[in-house]
Amino acid sequence: MNDSILVLNAGSSSLKFALYPFAPGGPPPILGGKIAGIGTNPVFLALKSVGTAVPQASPMTLDMSSGLDDLIPKLLDWLNSDHDGLVIRAIGHRVVHGGLMHNGPALVTDDLLSELDTLVPLAPTHQPHNLAAIRYVAASNPTLPQVACFDTSFHRTQDRLSQLFGLPRAMTDEGILRYGFHGLSYEYISSALPQYLGDQANGRIVVAHLGSGASICAIKARRSVATSMGFTTLDGLIMGHRCGSLDPGVVLYLLEEKALTPKQVKSLLYHKSGLLGVSGISNDMLALEADVSLQAKEAIELFCYRAAREITALATDMGGIDAIVFTAGIGENSALVRRLICERLAWLGADLNLTANEQGAINIQSSNSNISILVIQTDEEAVIAGKTHMLTCNL
Repeated sequence: MNDSILVLNAGSSSLKFALYPFAPGGPPPILGGKIAGIGTNPVFLALKSVGTAVPQASPMTLDMSSGLDDLIPKLLDWLNSDHDGLVIRAIGHRVVHGGLMHNGPALVTDDLLSELDTLVPLAPTHQPHNLAAIRYVAASNPTLPQVACFDTSFHRTQDRLSQLFGLPRAMTDEGILRYGFHGLSYEYISSALPQYLGDQANGRIVVAHLGSGASICAIKARRSVATSMGFTTLDGLIMGHRCGSLDPGVVLYLLEEKALTPKQVKSLLYHKSGLLGVSGISNDMLALEADVSLQAKEAIELFCYRAAREITALATDMGGIDAIVFTAGIGENSALVRRLICERLAWLGADLNLTANEQGAINIQSSNSNISILVIQTDEEAVIAGKTHMLTCNL
């Protein structure tokens, strides 16, 4: 019998999964994969840890109407039936918002789910799907332990000033604060820093998690000091579909002068803005880099300009920067984005080795740079697996 941990990351149109041995210390995954195109044309892909496709003795049956409620039991059945001796002992979930009460993972209970439901308005494009996956697992296998791992937990080390808005104190006391997100990614990078930076790992590090969702975090002594995202996942950088930081007067204008409904404003800010809205072409950075239009060029440059400004602002929180780390889909794969951001940070002493940057090396600073500049692949699933083992190993 091979006990294992299943990690699930459920989104609106995809279900990512990874299977890990039930063991401490972050062993390599057994396999991973995803179901994409949920609700339209679901496609299933599974890869072994070595990157080879997993043969399916009994392929999952997917149809256009398959939703999470149908796909999760099928995935559990496939994992249990197609891998001899494998037993899923616990499931760990990425949950975007954990509020102020959780500075670490939590075993799933009915009370916890009710608490997390109240946070759906703060992460409407993520939280409902995260919680739905938990509920579907519970419905199909109610005795299987589940662990919620929160993207907000890593940022609970921030001091009070970093979390405050300039709002009436009563609203602050109600929980209208800066929470921060992408914490599972930042936690992984923080744990990996000694491997790449040695003693400098405990210094002043800015980590740029740049993907379809994007944020930047100031990390000192491997703890979150400040971050670009705030009360919701809309704040901070321009993203694939999301607007990032916005003058709140714009929202008032849209409501009062343009007569948009709150629902229309929500759709505009979460789904029609960002790289997609600015370019009018695509939310995908790779597609924009391949496009020669001025609109595509402007969207890329605005993305990088805003990222450089945010890095500069976060330097204030730490009294300087010792290293910059690029991670996530865009950060790990776009040499152009890394170059455009670092060019704006030359006055801080950041200087790229252009060849290393183009080659996607880990260390991409030049010999003249006063700041270490790295590209590190993030691994949120490994963090979730470790936390899940920690909370369920004695159950």
